[in-house]
Amino acid sequence: MKLRALSLCVFACTACAFDVDDFLDRLDSALTLSAFQDNLRARLSGTLDLEFYHFEQPAPGLINSNIDTLFNPRLTLFLDTQIGSQIYFFAQSRLDRGFDPSDHGAQVRLDEYALRVTPWDDGRLTVQIGKFATVVGNWVPRHLSWENPFINAPLIYENVTPIQDKSAPVSPLNFIYGPYYYEKYAFNPVIWGPSYASGISVSGRLGRFDYAVEMKNASLSSRPESWNITENGFEDPTFSARAGFRPNEAWNFGLSASEGSYFRREAEPTLPPGRDIDDYREFVLGQDASFAWRHLQVWAEFYEARFQVPQVGNADTFAYYVEAKYKFTPQVFGALRWNQQLFGTISDGYGHNVRWSQDLGRIDIAAAYRFTSRMQLKLQYGFQHETTGSGDDNHLLAAQFTVRF
Repeated sequence: MKLRALSLCVFACTACAFDVDDFLDRLDSALTLSAFQDNLRARLSGTLDLEFYHFEQPAPGLINSNIDTLFNPRLTLFLDTQIGSQIYFFAQSRLDRGFDPSDHGAQVRLDEYALRVTPWDDGRLTVQIGKFATVVGNWVPRHLSWENPFINAPLIYENVTPIQDKSAPVSPLNFIYGPYYYEKYAFNPVIWGPSYASGISVSGRLGRFDYAVEMKNASLSSRPESWNITENGFEDPTFSARAGFRPNEAWNFGLSASEGSYFRREAEPTLPPGRDIDDYREFVLGQDASFAWRHLQVWAEFYEARFQVPQVGNADTFAYYVEAKYKFTPQVFGALRWNQQLFGTISDGYGHNVRWSQDLGRIDIAAAYRFTSRMQLKLQYGFQHETTGSGDDNHLLAAQFTVRF
């Protein structure tokens, strides 16, 4: 009887979902515009994400909340405009409680806007200018809620380290133990999510190879408020690049690199005398690979990063993740991801070499059910373990219901 009741419940939910899906199809048609003999095409689309998180304090990753259970709704709107075959403009705006999940009040932001020009139809060259996601790695192209098999990002994109961009440490011990005394958002990860910094990029495809080079106004580790051109100009730009090789339809390999200043301008008074923020850089070298075969997809990224830190020297870290997604049916898929970040040693100023942060390991398990082509439910469990130091653990339970239109 219980199995029959559950089957009836799923059937009823699916039937209701198809009614909503039909409405969303009509809405999609209403939000699509075509003019001048189809030479101008514009489409407004979006996603509504309802997210629930339950975790232990301190909150893991970039979650900014002092409560253990968090409800995080998000409305995202996309504008895509095509003019002929060579000019394309896109924008992304959000209504949510902050760029990262938080218990703050509602806010509206323009996260992305860019103009893209492709002179030739074969895609050998594309020039893009505006505010857009970084070209580094292979996670960013699938970071939005509908494409991401998980609810959160890999560890390298959200693990907060002792690096600060608003002030310099006064000593090695202040650098090492700062995260224990200051609030988490004073510090930075190696890569802050998709890194929607402002700038210009050149990309293209040449046979089995593809390339992308960008100049941005902020480093990969920079916080979201640094990404706006009005907040942070191009006095100290960051240069990033990725070269890709696709030997066949199943495999794709990439090599990425990035270099730039990571301090914000207000950090200047805290730097050693005679020093400028341009004297302290973030260097990132990344390798990525992906594989797809029938119902299986696998992605992996490996990153080596170095921060030049005042009063400290070079702070090195290595991080990687491997994730797999398997589609069991057209509506059901599961995903598994292993993440790890390891930290190098620095001198503590008293003749001892110590890790500048504790090594971490994290496993993420997710399952998703797609009611229709426009509605999806994801469930996720994550376990994070500090593999050095005190060995602290953190458990994360999350759910995400997404409607796209």
